[in-house]
Amino acid sequence: PGPAAVRRGSWALPAALVRRGGLVGGRWVETAAAFPVQDPASGEELGRVADCGPAEAREAVRAAHEAGAAWGRLPAKERSLRLRRWYELMLENKEELARIITAENGKPLKEAQGEILYSASFLEWFAEEARRVYGDVIPASAKDRRILALKQPVGVAAIITPWNFPSAMITRKVGAALAAGCTVVVKPAEDTPLSALALGELANQAGIPAGVYNVVPCSRQQTPAVGEVLCTDPLVAKISFTGSTATGKILLKHAAGTVKRVSMELGGHAPFIVFDSANVDRAVAGALASKYRNSGQTCVCTNRFLVQKGIHDKFVEKFAKAIERELHVGSGFDAKTTQGPLINEKAVEKVERHINDAVSQGASIVTGGKRHSLGKNFFEPTLLSNVSTKMLCTQEETFGPLAPVIKFDTEAEAIAIANAANVGLAGYFYSQDPAQIWRVAEQLEVGMVGVNEGIISSVESPFGGVKQSGLGREGSKYGIDEYLEIKYVCFGGL
Repeated sequence: PGPAAVRRGSWALPAALVRRGGLVGGRWVETAAAFPVQDPASGEELGRVADCGPAEAREAVRAAHEAGAAWGRLPAKERSLRLRRWYELMLENKEELARIITAENGKPLKEAQGEILYSASFLEWFAEEARRVYGDVIPASAKDRRILALKQPVGVAAIITPWNFPSAMITRKVGAALAAGCTVVVKPAEDTPLSALALGELANQAGIPAGVYNVVPCSRQQTPAVGEVLCTDPLVAKISFTGSTATGKILLKHAAGTVKRVSMELGGHAPFIVFDSANVDRAVAGALASKYRNSGQTCVCTNRFLVQKGIHDKFVEKFAKAIERELHVGSGFDAKTTQGPLINEKAVEKVERHINDAVSQGASIVTGGKRHSLGKNFFEPTLLSNVSTKMLCTQEETFGPLAPVIKFDTEAEAIAIANAANVGLAGYFYSQDPAQIWRVAEQLEVGMVGVNEGIISSVESPFGGVKQSGLGREGSKYGIDEYLEIKYVCFGGL
């Protein structure tokens, strides 16, 4: 299926990068059925994409397996150069790639451009890490033997990614996998397959060999069957998934049958604690950035604000003013927009359900609180006060533009509330007391902590959670380890 441009008023999708077919073994493949990809801002169809099923998934796994031996044996420097070229092509096409994200995901174009730079940086980082996969020579207990530890690629990796960062969630996994010498089959989210396919087009241009990067887009109806193939096929050695905790548990059960290596980045429920000693203006700026990026649809964005009683009223007042002053709801292609649409109507209904539940239990709407007049997927940025831990919005991840504020008394109380969740991805707190900073950073049960900082993701940092927020780490020098096996070699008779 060749490229096809989509034009909407002042913007158009880049014809050269818009692909409609799956990518299997270096070839673009058609399927009997196709599924629609919609613009969440207008509800209009952007086009139809090949609806791959179990047969295409198995074919992609075989293609990846067949390409694996040659790719794994390439010198690390050669893999590094191909990844580096892919990174350069992403930068050369950053505006076009960002337009694809805004069209299918809805996030503001400026955020989409930021995602492409972040996304490309994982290919750059892992291009460099490919050449640093070091083994060990270990002192032996007997003089006639030598002990070596080698690191080798695990094999074919199945990569299952979400819609909220349709480019970065792929490169963060694929960059590490390819650097390690693995090959991949990517199953992108059904809402946002165009970004994964555009990356495939650039991978081909970058000289990534056929079968090393495969993409099997599929509809919501086909997703369970395709997911099952990717998790049970004996040729798949590793699964990397980002998405909900509930789906992660299903995939773990499937993976258990063949004891696959698994890394999971699952749901979060991030607390954002503001202590009396905090710089309130900085806390408000951090709160705005952490909560409302991508309209609250990120796994590390704040889900519940805990504010100490001494500065509670001042914080809520300043936060409300900042929301009203700085946030603008609109189409992602409008330059002044900071808040695009939510991904679909189901997401909007969840935000409404959380607000209605909180208000029925005594919470107050400080600002926002309802759907926006722009369309069914738009929602006003909302701030609630008088919130208790019994309300749904403090027990479940909202994944939308809702900020509930709980007033607390003591540090111990805040930590107890923050740690009561069964997940632990990110946590944030603002304090200017050095002793408190050490205590709280060490006691928060999360994989990542932002201290006086609301945006913490970077390629150099290990991304991942504890408890039911997942297994393993992505990015950083640790990210490549998820795709490597350690082989012990004993040389005897020396």
